[in-house]
Amino acid sequence: MVMLDVLRLLIAVIVAFFAGKLISRLRLPSILGWLITGMVLGPHALGLLNNNVLDSGWFDVLESILECTVGLMIGTELIWSKLKKAGKQIIVTTITESVGTFLVVSIVFGIIFWVSQIPVYLAFLFGGIALATAPAPSLSIVSDMKTSGPVTRTLIPMAALDDLVGALIFFCVIAIVAANISTKEIPIFAMMFLVFLPVLIGMATGFVTGKMLQRAQTQKASLLILIGMILVSSGIGLVLNEMVLPTPVLNFMLLGMGFSTIFANMISQEQLGEIMKIMHPIIGVSLIVVILNLGAPLDYHLIFNAGIYTLIYIVFRAIGKYCGAYFGASITHAPKTVKKYLGFTLLPHSGVSLVFTGIAVSVLSTSAPECAQIIQGTIAAAAVINEIIAVFIAKKGFEWAGELNKAEKE
Repeated sequence: MVMLDVLRLLIAVIVAFFAGKLISRLRLPSILGWLITGMVLGPHALGLLNNNVLDSGWFDVLESILECTVGLMIGTELIWSKLKKAGKQIIVTTITESVGTFLVVSIVFGIIFWVSQIPVYLAFLFGGIALATAPAPSLSIVSDMKTSGPVTRTLIPMAALDDLVGALIFFCVIAIVAANISTKEIPIFAMMFLVFLPVLIGMATGFVTGKMLQRAQTQKASLLILIGMILVSSGIGLVLNEMVLPTPVLNFMLLGMGFSTIFANMISQEQLGEIMKIMHPIIGVSLIVVILNLGAPLDYHLIFNAGIYTLIYIVFRAIGKYCGAYFGASITHAPKTVKKYLGFTLLPHSGVSLVFTGIAVSVLSTSAPECAQIIQGTIAAAAVINEIIAVFIAKKGFEWAGELNKAEKE
């Protein structure tokens, strides 16, 4: 039975690969083909990637390892010597676009819910979910369309920081809401620690990896060390998720980011370049599986059932992201293209938003089931619609910034 499920996944990956190639011939990012393939082959459509595959233990392990591998795309770009100049700009812009999105969505829904006599605290949960950004779609466009320039250089480190800031704000909000609607208190500091735990694990294993890579004599040895330590890092995260933590909450992409950031700053750029040249195809396959996993649970029927809340959520989340990024880039005197177009690359959303929604629904389901239904229906529909639109807009953002295919010329 497991072999049949593995075969299903392999077929889905092959179909997604060729769908991505077909989409790229239309001058669109391959990820759109991967995402649509996930939806078409998922449990709500053809069912090739059914729940037997998506909910299986082996797929959970594989997905975690591949997410950790995708994190290398972020971490290996966070070279300290390169970040010194842009560090302040990236941190400030990340905070302004995250907080800006949270405030815009929370205020708009706060007014709507107050008028509609729906508990206003629900608005802050919408705001907390809205600030989440899924880095994989935009990063896949960077890889697929060989983008390079100020927007790309700003986005890559922001992808890591945005997840941290987003998770921190969301867990603070969910802890406060839970404390007010239930008798069980959720320790806020414990949740904050869980946000940063994967980064700390990754940094620890990344340090060990860096020391080992410094002693590696051949490219083959370096590659074996890296692959081995990716498995070790993922294994530690999986053990903590399954045996220590009450629920699986660790972000494996952040784990991979912390892991690769440390070792990338401990070895020479020449050695790093040689390793990543071989790793790029592995990261490419990992991205396809991660995007398939994002697309498969999305129910295309929700597009037709989407209501006014979904439309409001998509529009005002986009406004918050764009205006927040523009404001942060302006006060830090970032290049004009960053001010004008960075916000467009921050719109992809679905994976992290669905995780946050699941947490919010579990908190609300007992004390406020009607609120749980509102948030679940709205975000599920928004995830489907927004993700398709966001990929187009993110690609356009890079295009308007003049950064498509620039990496090939460098």
